[in-house]
Amino acid sequence: MINLFKRWKDNPQTTDEDRIEKEDVLKGEIPEHIAIIMDGNGRWAKKRALPRIAGHHEGMKVVRKVTKQANELGVKVLTLYAFSTENWKRPKTEVDYIMKLPEEFLNTYLPELIEENVQVRIIGDKHKLPPHTLRAVNKAIKDTDNNTGLILNFALNYGSRAEIVSAVQQIVQDIKDGSINENELDESVFSNYLMTQSLKDPDLLIRTSGEIRLSNFMLWQLAYSEFWFTDILWPDFNEQHLLQAIHTYQQRGRRFGGV
Repeated sequence: MINLFKRWKDNPQTTDEDRIEKEDVLKGEIPEHIAIIMDGNGRWAKKRALPRIAGHHEGMKVVRKVTKQANELGVKVLTLYAFSTENWKRPKTEVDYIMKLPEEFLNTYLPELIEENVQVRIIGDKHKLPPHTLRAVNKAIKDTDNNTGLILNFALNYGSRAEIVSAVQQIVQDIKDGSINENELDESVFSNYLMTQSLKDPDLLIRTSGEIRLSNFMLWQLAYSEFWFTDILWPDFNEQHLLQAIHTYQQRGRRFGGV
């Protein structure tokens, strides 16, 4: 089992021999949907004797680089785990700062996203989001609604268990109302009640910072995704690391339970 985890994780030290070229990756199958658990901002800051918010701010810059690279590679959906339902437990000052980042990111880079044909979306419970965060996100969604390129999907105040429970509650209600018949319920119908109903399930999950867990992220949708874990902290993640993750994905055989 330990050896399996080692296979899943990549060495953060990249040498010239390990370097993956964009042209080589483009020769293989590009994952249509990449999901990323952006982890390690606080530890990145602590290593530099900086406040945790400095790590979050640095991580925001990485979002821009990775989005641009994914779009150039032809990735169709990039889902970023920006804030979980459990993250409210963090110190209020840190939470308040994190909630300002979507506004700063979108105010700064929205013109660029529009120019690059990126479509902004969000999954998660919007009700607890501060008004200024929600305004920025809704404006970006509206302003990029007609774009047809990469879908940049932020998981903001998102928790997969809450998503699944909500889906079950809605299904029960629809059965009571006669909107659906309980005998019609299957995996496909269930998926249509999730927040990702219009999106293909992720082909590739990337998690940074050395942690090897899903942290309540897309538990249903990741059933057959390929996992790529790395010790690299999110603020240090760059375009080359994304190429390495996709290259590793291209070497794997996806059988979905078959032979």
